[in-house]
Amino acid sequence: MKVLFAAAEVDPFSKVGGLADVAASLPRRLMEIGHDVRVVAPCHESSLAAHAASTSHRAYTVALPGRPREIDVGVAEGYGGVPVHLVADAHYFGKREVYGEPDDLLRYQFFCRAIIEMLKQDDWVPDVLHLNDWHTAPLAFALRNLAWSNPKLRGVASVFTIHNLRYRGPDELNDFLSQAIYYSDIVTTVSPTYAREILTQEYGEGLEPLLQLKGEALVGILNGVNYDVFNPRTDPQVRHQYDLSTLEGRTLNRTALRGELGLPETSGPILGMVTRLTEQKGVDLVLRAMPEFLASGAQVVVLGDGDRWLKDELTRLQTDHPENVRLAARYDAGLAQRIYAGTDMFLMPSRYEPCGLGQIIAMRYGAVPIGRRTGGLGDTILDAEENPEGGTGFLFDEFSPFGLVSAFERAIRAFRDPEVWMRLQSNGMSRDYSWRASATHYVEAYVLALRRRGIVPRE
Repeated sequence: MKVLFAAAEVDPFSKVGGLADVAASLPRRLMEIGHDVRVVAPCHESSLAAHAASTSHRAYTVALPGRPREIDVGVAEGYGGVPVHLVADAHYFGKREVYGEPDDLLRYQFFCRAIIEMLKQDDWVPDVLHLNDWHTAPLAFALRNLAWSNPKLRGVASVFTIHNLRYRGPDELNDFLSQAIYYSDIVTTVSPTYAREILTQEYGEGLEPLLQLKGEALVGILNGVNYDVFNPRTDPQVRHQYDLSTLEGRTLNRTALRGELGLPETSGPILGMVTRLTEQKGVDLVLRAMPEFLASGAQVVVLGDGDRWLKDELTRLQTDHPENVRLAARYDAGLAQRIYAGTDMFLMPSRYEPCGLGQIIAMRYGAVPIGRRTGGLGDTILDAEENPEGGTGFLFDEFSPFGLVSAFERAIRAFRDPEVWMRLQSNGMSRDYSWRASATHYVEAYVLALRRRGIVPRE
């Protein structure tokens, strides 16, 4: 099957969030299991060197209202040898910011127009066009609208993945997300529970009536993690590498993390967060639960940037409790890995969480997650009380300090029992949340999309 994966960012050429990881890892796994997959993304400033180094370039004329523009598409090699087509245009792209430019709406509309020209002119035509979030959402309507007059496009099915329903684009009068939900052959979200949640008024962001119309064409597929990258046995960012068979050596990373952050050695646990500092991620809940954390002798380490008031409150706590609280208000991939490898518990008390990768990476590195039962958190964390032998962490339901503290108290009791704690760590490290299973589910979604278009899928 031939698949064109369209995304605003793709690791290692551009990366802001989890979409870049998905755009790199899912196509790689699809190619490994025998599919012909290509990725198309804008050539942002971080991609310019790769674009310039490409030995394969193609020129296209992109029609616009008014004057057409010439683009240069260079092909770079992504992870696992996946071809990544970088769309270069000096006016719209080549900028430092992937998101947040004043002309974001026009930039990504232009990106969609560029993809349409590629589909019209290239000999290689995909069976499935896989779209991601609002940046590529207009293509769902364009594909259906143009198919009537272009035979090449009639055989292309569309799959649209919602990574976070709240992000609908920079203009409240241009909701491309709604168009894509309506016109795509299949709509997917990044976890089974989130797919059910967005059908409700609480999580549907006003689109729940439209989403309910999709019926079986709305599918939840859990995001995976690249286990080659996130591997404590080989991770170069981890001070002391280890695996399931040498789990006892993980304590060296706790000591190293405390040394790196200037925290004293204590007998209490280290609680970690790697997150955007937003209320969606439940950082405000952590602030309200902080007295109970500190009273237990725990140390709290937070890596991330975001809302000013949350950053100010964490900074104040760090000043008031220098032996127990640390804030690294930045994006630091290396420190993130060392937090996963060196903390005992990993906090994800989100208001909502479409999938979440932090809890999956934490378990991969032997940190025990504490999360709210929402979205992908409920799909990936097995509560220790509900699963005494197979549990991997602790869940709570009520979004309140009481809910978080109650889960933390259960975690503390387990932490003080070395046998129970090691079982939790081992269970988490043994779970397989790689792209292996998820990629298979996406292939099933692609087949279903083609059948809904009346197309017989290729073997």
